[in-house]
Amino acid sequence: QVQLVESGGGLVQTGGSLRLSCAASGHAFNTYLMAWFRRGPGKERQLVAATGRTTDYADSAKGRFTISRDNTKNTVYLQMNSLKSEDTAVYYCAARKGLSFYRYPSSYTYWGQGTQVTVSS
Repeated sequence: QVQLVESGGGLVQTGGSLRLSCAASGHAFNTYLMAWFRRGPGKERQLVAATGRTTDYADSAKGRFTISRDNTKNTVYLQMNSLKSEDTAVYYCAARKGLSFYRYPSSYTYWGQGTQVTVSS
């Protein structure tokens, strides 16, 4: 019984920044692996970042994006800096019970509705 709601998407120019938020309802938030995925135009859903026992990033996100969580607020964040046109996608929050890392979307049980991020050149 976990519900996820993303917010913070929008239109930004190349080089700009956005912070996405994912609010989770349900108990024991601190026992769930939390992740951000994205689906760009004509592409399949791919991992951006995850936080559990470890913190993990896609190569495309390293050095630009930061995932964090506030367990007192049941919220996970994705700070995105130095945005590029190829970052344009629908971004999804996802969760899985336990804290071990999983890379693929099929491993995750709970999903938010997605929030659109558009980076213009």
